[in-house]
Amino acid sequence: VNCPKDDVSRYCGREDALRKAYLFRGNILIREFPTDALFDVNSIVANVLFALLFNEVKYVETLADLQNIENTLKGKSNMVFAYVPATGTAEHRAVMEAAFAYGTVHQFVLTTEATLLKDAGNDEPDVSSAQLLFCHCQRAMDLAQPCRRTAMEQALTILNIHRHLKLMGAPLVTEVAEDPEKVSTVHLQLGLPLVFILSQKETYEADRRTAEFVAWKLLGKAGVALLSRDLVDKNVLLRSNVALKTPVEGVPIKYLALEDTNEVITLVEDKNKVEQIQEDEEEDEEDEDEKENNNQDIQDDQVVEAVSRDKKRELPLEQILVLTEETFHSALLETARTVVLFYASWEAVSLAVLRSYTEVADHLKGTQGVLLSRVNCWDWPGVCTKENVTQFPTIKIYEKGERSVMYDGMWGTEELTSFIMLSRVSCPLKLATIEEAEEYLRGEFPSELSSYHHTLVLGVFSTATSEAKKAFEEAGNLLSGHVPMGMYLEDDTLALSRKYAVSPPALLLARSGGQSVEGIALSKESTQDMVQMIRYELLDIFPEMTVQNLPRYLELGKPFLILFSDGDIGQMESEEMLKLAKGRPHQGFVACWLNLKKTPVGRGVLKAYFATVPSLPVLVWVNLHAGGQVFKFPAEQSITEVNILSWLEKLKAGLEIPSSTLSEEDWKPPLPAYDFLQMMEMTVPESPVHTSHHPGDTPVQHPPESPGGDSVVQEEPSQEIQAEKIGSPGRDLRGTAPRLAAREKQGKRHSEL
Repeated sequence: VNCPKDDVSRYCGREDALRKAYLFRGNILIREFPTDALFDVNSIVANVLFALLFNEVKYVETLADLQNIENTLKGKSNMVFAYVPATGTAEHRAVMEAAFAYGTVHQFVLTTEATLLKDAGNDEPDVSSAQLLFCHCQRAMDLAQPCRRTAMEQALTILNIHRHLKLMGAPLVTEVAEDPEKVSTVHLQLGLPLVFILSQKETYEADRRTAEFVAWKLLGKAGVALLSRDLVDKNVLLRSNVALKTPVEGVPIKYLALEDTNEVITLVEDKNKVEQIQEDEEEDEEDEDEKENNNQDIQDDQVVEAVSRDKKRELPLEQILVLTEETFHSALLETARTVVLFYASWEAVSLAVLRSYTEVADHLKGTQGVLLSRVNCWDWPGVCTKENVTQFPTIKIYEKGERSVMYDGMWGTEELTSFIMLSRVSCPLKLATIEEAEEYLRGEFPSELSSYHHTLVLGVFSTATSEAKKAFEEAGNLLSGHVPMGMYLEDDTLALSRKYAVSPPALLLARSGGQSVEGIALSKESTQDMVQMIRYELLDIFPEMTVQNLPRYLELGKPFLILFSDGDIGQMESEEMLKLAKGRPHQGFVACWLNLKKTPVGRGVLKAYFATVPSLPVLVWVNLHAGGQVFKFPAEQSITEVNILSWLEKLKAGLEIPSSTLSEEDWKPPLPAYDFLQMMEMTVPESPVHTSHHPGDTPVQHPPESPGGDSVVQEEPSQEIQAEKIGSPGRDLRGTAPRLAAREKQGKRHSEL
């Protein structure tokens, strides 16, 4: 308004009218400004928006005001805290324009007090330049917990603030479920790199914690993603735990082997670091190629590979008692049954079994009368020698320190748990009445069998069958923990024998919780024959073949008729195959099926048979014990008992041509075993090699190094393994990202051993 020309008496008549500016909304006066505060476009926009966004932007002068706002926001929304040296500047305008755009999403707080910068977490603030902090209050659920702050390192322009807020709104860690080369995230779109932490399902939780730790450190500088090892070329994985994708189009992902999370952070902050690491690795590789044969790059022991890769995974060993030379015998007397794992802390299979053992301890937590313990034979060789432990690992179950049973089954959690639970029941269990015998066959007696869903064996004897009864008792001692066996001595009425149409001595096999009871006459009375017969009778008629049960059926030495299926087999195929299996008692082959979804190794088996996986389901005949010929059932024929029997007759007559013939070569390791004694002689020729020690001699020895160069497990005698704490993931790349000392790769592992 030009006051000399336009008489607007209400304002022009005031003494200071020429030094004022007025802000209206409609006809309502909102704010008066001194004109010296509106010195350029930036100051006008900044001050007008400051007035209009009174609720969206809080101005604070004291630390108490700032903390009060933080506390009201915790668990609800985030805060953008900005410091500007003075109002009306370009930085002030940028903050106000950002608040205009994002004020409904975040709470904006402004100050010109330099002291608040130091209180907000900046130890040495540059008070001459504006700064912006993003406060993650939404994640802080506890009032006592301060909000994490992420400073914006770029200059305060509207574009940089917008970019920073976009990055703060992105997921902390992205989980990648596709080819990493095709992944696109907010970070890549905004010109920032993306760091991949390689993961696997067994160590997912630890890898997730590592990724989150790195993501907080790199917030605003790079994105972090969790990448499953299944999605990456297997050749890359053996030597890598981290990958880096740059925003530059066409540049391939770089896979690296880093020692800890600090190196990941340095990798992003120092762009030259990637080239340096890759050059170091290439030099190492060239040196190794010169020194060693190419086949030394093969890691021929998958157990060593897995244990080395996951050696930083924390094992919950609290529920497993550590036994020493002093505590071993007293511990056996304290509990009805003591399970002891004898192992060596440097040996890979021992450490793999130790993992299964911790899972067993978790399953049996709170079980009365069972104590799980372990003895490190490297620390206490005297104990292991006295207990006749000749191999690692070994598991024995002791009953009140007296009789012991050695476990000789698979090392899986389910098998170990079943063995320990069955060992609690006497074998054979003597049943006094016919009621007890009936309850036993139904799986109701004793109570320990209530959770057991496999076949139960009951031996029925009379007073005249003492020899068979004695052999059955001895067989029970040998099968303790593997098979539940009951024994019933009938009186003259023979009520149980008549009910199941058998005459003593006989076996009753109760399948499916007593729904089906089968009677078998006992003709052989030697212990070994009885053990063999019981093991054979417990085999399923038409089993699903798995990695765990395959050895039991291979022992039979018979050809296999296998139905491969991608999932559960159809009802018609199941019924026809079951009729075929039942129709020929003690037949000359094993009829079985394999679920490729449950046992994926079956795909590899089919590729070995036919080069490619045929359409499923497919019925295959293979004789692994004679000739190795593989025959495929005609795809055009339906799988029925009649068609299969007709096809088998043609096979016997030599009228069918095999699809392939398996090699007769032995399955040997890809590399020869190490001759440690010869290596010792070559290394220290002047030192005599002692191949034996007198009992009681315990020469000072050091555990061999793991493939990565670190000791696999470092234990002090009679002490718990000191596991790394979950809460401090900033030291090493856990789980699937092990520290590879000096970045040594597979090639050096063999020479070091």
